[in-house]
Amino acid sequence: MIQYEKVNADFDLTGKSAIVVGGAGGIGEATARMYAKKGAKVAIVDCKDTCPEVAESIAKEFGVETVGVKCDVTSQESVDAMMKAVIDALGEVNILAAMPGFVDLYRATDIEISTIEKHININAIGVFRVCQAVANQMIAQGKGGKIVCITSQADFIAINKHVGYTMSKAAVVGMIKVCALEWAEYGINVNGVAPTVVNTYMGEKAWQGKVKDDMIEKIPAHRFAETDEIAAAVLFLSCKESNMITGEDLVVDGGFTIY
Repeated sequence: MIQYEKVNADFDLTGKSAIVVGGAGGIGEATARMYAKKGAKVAIVDCKDTCPEVAESIAKEFGVETVGVKCDVTSQESVDAMMKAVIDALGEVNILAAMPGFVDLYRATDIEISTIEKHININAIGVFRVCQAVANQMIAQGKGGKIVCITSQADFIAINKHVGYTMSKAAVVGMIKVCALEWAEYGINVNGVAPTVVNTYMGEKAWQGKVKDDMIEKIPAHRFAETDEIAAAVLFLSCKESNMITGEDLVVDGGFTIY
């Protein structure tokens, strides 16, 4: 059962321990910093070598406990080792923000099956692998928890050359719904945040020149999103203020999909 807790709108995470997968940059790092600002202990998990440096920077800035752990979400052994390292360092896990990401753009007639498989392995199976590991830890702890996955507006609309990415993100939405259904009895909320294009390395890789200008023209807000705007949505879904929301995919797209 997901318990009711009095809503006071302070979004306080004091005493909570959070894992941010993809936390060494972009939306993930913005989310980790927002968690830390609200008092959470944070594990920076990423495939990058800079996890310890990012964790140290956050610890110094916000005065919270942190740990940096390199992890390959396509490897069960790596995820299991990451979980052990996080539990050893922080004691427990109350929040997971899962946002490992890969994108490589081709038309559906041209894309290699191996590229499709890489999208699925990282963006879908990798996300589930981490969610499953964290959920089992939360169930063992008996305190419930929050799981938030970064999805995409591409999980429910068609975008040119995004077939591999769209397949992977649509799979995550299905996963979110099933996990939310099955894990509610343990007090675990599972949700997604679906951004429009965000000003990150991945966003720049996918959107340049005329296609970027054309896309911005179609967005009523007339700009791409910033990382802290997406992190704010993740924060909301990570706090008790969102206890009555589960199995949802919150769209943060400047109005792009209202057409």
